Formats: sequence, structure tokens, C-alpha cells
Amino acid sequence: MLYTKIAKPYFFRMDAEKAHHMVIDGLHSASRLPGIPGMMRAMYGVPEAKELASNLFGLHFAHPVGLAAGLDKNAKAVDMFANIGFGFAEVGTVTPKGQAGNDLPRLFRLPSDEALINRMGFNNDGAEAMAGRLAHYTNRRIPIAVNIGKNKTTPNELAHEDYRACLRQLYTYGDFFVVNISSPNTPDLRALQHGDELKLLLATVMEETGAQAAKSGAARKPVLVKIAPDMTDEQLAYTVETIVASGVNGIIATNTTIGREGLRHPNAKEAGGLSGKPVRDRSTAVVRDVYRLTGGRLPIIGSGGIFTASDAYDKIRAGASLVEIYTALIYKGPELLRELTEGLKALLRKDGFASITEAIGADHRS
Repeated sequence: MLYTKIAKPYFFRMDAEKAHHMVIDGLHSASRLPGIPGMMRAMYGVPEAKELASNLFGLHFAHPVGLAAGLDKNAKAVDMFANIGFGFAEVGTVTPKGQAGNDLPRLFRLPSDEALINRMGFNNDGAEAMAGRLAHYTNRRIPIAVNIGKNKTTPNELAHEDYRACLRQLYTYGDFFVVNISSPNTPDLRALQHGDELKLLLATVMEETGAQAAKSGAARKPVLVKIAPDMTDEQLAYTVETIVASGVNGIIATNTTIGREGLRHPNAKEAGGLSGKPVRDRSTAVVRDVYRLTGGRLPIIGSGGIFTASDAYDKIRAGASLVEIYTALIYKGPELLRELTEGLKALLRKDGFASITEAIGADHRS
């Protein structure tokens, strides 16, 4: 209520990207003020519930709802995500070298569609800067994923070296890693989802994580691949086959879409990736297809258009082990985390499931 009645009207009168930076910088500053983190936990924190907890990738998730990449590109507000109720969070996308991203304006709200369009272009401070920030977060209460990408000026034939460079800088500090090959806002990036370039990229990532693990003397940290919602059935099948063969640990389905079907808001004409409610059904369909193509053997994180507990539950029943939100947080605020988790518990009870893990892929068994 506090967000929707007071904060949201204020932020929505501002330029979308300016509001974005204000929120992240505000969370960063608030995390350092005595008493504020505890107050945020009291206001927004999600109580532990054993039926929502799971262990995946060797990590513990108190509940399945996480923050998608893109909100905190530079890992400035990591401490606060647990305080406002997230079960895990993804930071980035980060590139080896810092870069400014695309020209302004590049972030647009579509309120009548409950959507966003962005063409940010991997604006970030670079891997070294992120490593410095993450090094300070030693007492994490939730798993943190680092989403890695390539610099805009790096040609695709050398893209694998950018992903390697990110891992070398950040391996120590991430709990798991997400290979972003599906943003529509870096030229030709999505071409990395197909063919020999994908095989080379994933082979390099697995080689580097293996080398880093050997150096640390610990088990290799998990790697997931984030895919686009806009592939044909044939492209998706080939991409999933390549991902499975690479030995990575999971898939995030999906990134933003370049589709514009059914939009009403004038900002629909803007170029970039569309997120929010309009991508919900397509991303759920991709989750379902990936689960079917892998026989349920490769964990999936479902991302795209989750605004309600039913939206999240649909993705879980379709095959997602975890889910992520971003755009709904902008429209509904941090109160959403309790709404989603309480709703998921009610849906589990309704279907007779004792835990969230029993519901994963349930649609394929019915």
C-alpha cells in the first residue's frame, strides 16, 4: 500500500531510468543506515515456510521467487533484496569492461499494458567494479547470481573470451552464474544462441568454471543459460540440445521479447526488449517446451510477466523450479513478495501438494 499509494505515483511522474537509478541508489544507501534493514524486513520480509523451500544447484532457496537481472546491474543493493523478501537475486548483466550502453532515452513504461520496453544495451561499471562491491557482501542471506555478457564492441567470434574474462573476475563472488545470450539490445548477441558459436561459448564457460573450481579446491559453481522467447520450435529444440550437451546446470526462460502483439500504449513503437504481462504466456510456453525437451532433467528458472501467484504457479507447474520477477516489482512494489509467496502456499494446499518441489512440472504428469 505504501508503494502503490505514495512511492509509485512519485516515481511514475519521473523519467523511467532516472526513477530506476533513484531506487537502486536509495536501497544502497538505506542498507548502510542503522535500523533501516531491520525495518524493511519487518515491513516486507517473507516469513520462512518449509513448503516453499527447496535445494537446487547445491544452494538453499527459502522460497522460489527471485529478482531477475537488469534492476541492479552493478550489484549496489544486494543486501537489501533479502530484506524486502526475495528468495534469491540476479545482478548484472555485467561485461568485462564498463560501458555506457545505448543512447538515452532507453527505458519506457507502458502502464496500460503493465509492461516495460528497454534498450539499455548492457550499461554497467564492468566486472572489476562489480567484484569490488560483491566482495563486501560476506554475510548473504540469499543466493546471488551474476549475469554475464559481452561488450558491445567485441565481435561474436571473440565473445567467448568476454564471458571467460567475467568469470575470472567474478567467480569468487557469485553463488551461481547466468550466461546472457538473449538480450535484444546488443547487436547480434542473440546469434550466439545457435550453432557453433553457442557450443564454443558454453565450452569456454564450462572450462573456465572448472579451472576456477580447481583453483579454489571446491565444487564447480552452477551455470545457467538465459534464452529468448522469440525462437522458432526448431531453433529452441536445437538450442536446448546444445545447452544440455554442454553440461551446464540449468536454463532461464525467458528474456524480454521483440514481439509487440496486442499492445495498446503509444510507447509500443519504441525499439527494445518488452517485459511484463504481455510476455507472460509466451515465457510460460517456453518453460513448458524446455521441460518437455529435457525430460525435466535440467532445472528451469521461469521469468517473464509474473504479476500474481497464479502466474508464478503456472510456470512452476509447467516445469520451473524457481521463478523471477522484475517488471511487476516496478508496478506493484515490494509488497508483491508476500502476496506471491502467500498465494503460492494457498495454491499448493488447493492442489494437495506438501511442497513446492512436488508441483514442479505437474502439468506434464496430469
